[in-house]
Amino acid sequence: MRLVERPYAETDRRALIAAGLHPVLARVYAARRIHSAAELDDDFKRLLPPASLAHCEDAAVLLADAIAAGKKLLIVADYDADGATACAVGVRALRRMGAQVDYLVPNRFELGYGLTPELVDIAAARKPDLLITVDNGIASVEGVDRARALGIATLITDHHLPASELPRAECIVNPNQPGCGFASKSIAGVGVMFYVMLALRAELRKRGAFKEVAEPNLAALTGLVALGTVADVVPLDANNRILVSQGLKRLRAGKAQPGLEALFRAGGRDAARASGFDLGFVLGPRLNAAGRLADMSLGIECLVTDDEARAANCAQELDRLNRERRRIEGEMLEQARAAADAVADQPGAAATFFDPDWHQGVVGILASRLRERLHRPVICFAKAKDGELRGSGRSIPGFHLRDCLDLVSKRAPELIVRFGGHAQAAGLTLRAADLERFTEAFAGAAAQTMPAEALTRTVETDGELEPQQRSLSLAQLLEERIWGQGFPQPLFCDTFALESQRVVGEKHLKLKLMQDGRRLEAMRFNSLDPLPAKFRAAYRLSVNEFNGLQSLQINLEHVETP
Repeated sequence: MRLVERPYAETDRRALIAAGLHPVLARVYAARRIHSAAELDDDFKRLLPPASLAHCEDAAVLLADAIAAGKKLLIVADYDADGATACAVGVRALRRMGAQVDYLVPNRFELGYGLTPELVDIAAARKPDLLITVDNGIASVEGVDRARALGIATLITDHHLPASELPRAECIVNPNQPGCGFASKSIAGVGVMFYVMLALRAELRKRGAFKEVAEPNLAALTGLVALGTVADVVPLDANNRILVSQGLKRLRAGKAQPGLEALFRAGGRDAARASGFDLGFVLGPRLNAAGRLADMSLGIECLVTDDEARAANCAQELDRLNRERRRIEGEMLEQARAAADAVADQPGAAATFFDPDWHQGVVGILASRLRERLHRPVICFAKAKDGELRGSGRSIPGFHLRDCLDLVSKRAPELIVRFGGHAQAAGLTLRAADLERFTEAFAGAAAQTMPAEALTRTVETDGELEPQQRSLSLAQLLEERIWGQGFPQPLFCDTFALESQRVVGEKHLKLKLMQDGRRLEAMRFNSLDPLPAKFRAAYRLSVNEFNGLQSLQINLEHVETP
């Protein structure tokens, strides 16, 4: 593993300092291709306009007509945090705008992903006039045809990459569909639904719907948008950063929905100090636990209820499910480590793992852990119903996982039952008998399409810090800012001398480091590998709080190996 410093333009760094930014922050932003302080403006008015999202205004007309006609709307959600928050945004906004709306979410173990014909048949029992998909639907050709045959209209809101054939829905809103010029291709499913709601409010305003009733304040939903955006690990481009920043501001101001407040309490975090870390690593996993182990209806109920007691009960149950998820994950990881270590030194651009006892809902997390361990794309499979295997894959920077699966599918059209996803994450279904053939085909396609440089494990850092810069105040400043996928949290790099190290919590190292005559408190989480007397490492500045007092803590992330 090599530590390398992110390059930046000196002119950008100077411009940001001249605009009043802290020198370290100016360097960090310059390395993320920020050229001026204006690009950091998170004012709501700087959001891309809904009109630039193809068919967003058409969706607004479709929904406004449905509301005016008193039609029944049914949101078909997905079973992850993005789908749950998108559903909650839709339910809350549509009800405030006078719609009759309910929601339905598939059980991942029984119905799989998306608007399947089987799910349409279940939805039809509720007699909806319009199905609205959130965070799914772009691949649901058969499901939309089934709805059409039953006389049910469909509005698709999604952000996943489409296949060659699009569903015959009444309207499709997806920035990644052909012909859409929306600049934020990385917007999450919850962001797409939020945009449709913005367009609907504008359409209803044009129709005079708010002459006697107050307009809904859709900004009140940005906490949900922020959670879904961060939890779905989409790149934080400028538009996504505005959405996340606006949401965090509302959370910190005590304006969160009861369910979000309850999730903060269940995770032992303070909403008044909400950060991207809280959304991605505290709230997101608890919400996802429902979809992984049980039914995401519990997570959605937590987000849509205004009853604080009900929200608290839902959050506590989600917290319990998350603890169970972590236990299952730990057991699966122990089983997988031996297999991973066996292939670690073997040539190959990708790896596939399967165990008949693995849990379907946790194979995605397992794939992520093994990807980190092996530094190669990994797909983990678990048993599904009817002799099928359900797989979840995670990739490495520079390798497009979904495109690789598409190549496999084109070369062997009957091999993959279904698949979908993004560059860095994908899901698929196989017949159990085809696992060995798929493993060979996937490895071959990966070997042909993998850029050579992608297999070299490098860690980008933001360079060294002067001793006086390594401070609590800088850690607090960095904690307040927006970081995430594609806009990474600052990671610095320095050489340290080791004064002492001891194990805490059975799997972490508590360290005392020395540099330039200064002693530093540090932690190395989830690693018991002893450190040498002197080493070079990448680290983050963090705020440690104990008994109401805050102090600086160095969190070692990577130690450079020769």
